[in-house]
Amino acid sequence: MATMTAPQPISGVSAGRETVIEDVFPSISASGLGRFLGQLMDSIPVSINGIRFSQVLFGPVVAPLALVGYLQFKVTGPVYLLTNRSVQTLTALSRNLIQTVALSDIDNIEIRVLPGQAFYQAGDLLLLNARGDVLMTLAGIPRPARFRQVILDAREARIRSDHSLGVIRSRG
Repeated sequence: MATMTAPQPISGVSAGRETVIEDVFPSISASGLGRFLGQLMDSIPVSINGIRFSQVLFGPVVAPLALVGYLQFKVTGPVYLLTNRSVQTLTALSRNLIQTVALSDIDNIEIRVLPGQAFYQAGDLLLLNARGDVLMTLAGIPRPARFRQVILDAREARIRSDHSLGVIRSRG
């Protein structure tokens, strides 16, 4: 007869193992070339039906260069991985670990939008410890405010989970 196991409170999530929450590829705005192109596309503030004149003028000319930069990031650039325990920087193709920061070490996350990143609706996330030191920089994150909140929510869940596990262990 098959044994029945109790279902996990959150499907696929276990307190004893690391689980991927989300992975994010940086936009082309993480590079100097991408930021330059973003500045160029926003350089003429005159709009025609909501489209900047600079986008109409320069877009077709720089599109091949932007495409090469985009593909380069998808193949050779980093990928940022958020798990239930840490934020990691990995290489895109081989998924080799470059850097990791435990969620419990993160005290705050600042958003920094460099010139040229606004065009891509992107920015850098600076993961800070309690002293305000930068633990890791996630460059060129699309919609950085959204990903910042996802990381903060995961951090809060990790802290609460660790606290609950500590209470449970102290009872034994």
